[in-house]
Amino acid sequence: MAEAVVDRTHSARRIEIWLPLLIIVFDQLTKLIVRRRLPLHDSVTVIPGFLDFTHVRNTGAAFGVLNSVDFPYKTVVLALISTGALIGVALYSAGLARHQLLARFGLALIVGGAGGNLIDRLIDGSVVDFVDAYWRTYHFWAFNVADSSITAGVTLMILDMLLAGNHASKTV
Repeated sequence: MAEAVVDRTHSARRIEIWLPLLIIVFDQLTKLIVRRRLPLHDSVTVIPGFLDFTHVRNTGAAFGVLNSVDFPYKTVVLALISTGALIGVALYSAGLARHQLLARFGLALIVGGAGGNLIDRLIDGSVVDFVDAYWRTYHFWAFNVADSSITAGVTLMILDMLLAGNHASKTV
């Protein structure tokens, strides 16, 4: 009986293990292709007037914050902050109930994306970004698969919070 409970718990938690791993593999594979095929700062047009692949490096945090700021041990500080956040999100995710699928899925996306970018930061001291979306002269920050995963995960977490108000467990 105890084995059946443990087996159901492990199978219910597969999403928290496999989804982040798949995201990390896909993220690192796309970044490897960009590193090998597209010289730094070069671009390839994907959709004219809207989307290019442009090889850039982000030495800062999300959305290029701190990218142009230099300080001692910047890479170490950002890696430690990223590691702490990654551990915190993973621990929070582990505490979610089995039925909280939307939140668990969102957090798995965040963990996978954070892990992919952390690998870059630890190996290269910067994160490879390459998706360059723009409209006329306005360019959004360049991003990558990991960033997309984090954004999708945060969106799902917000949806989960908004929908949680409708759950019977939230009523008094």
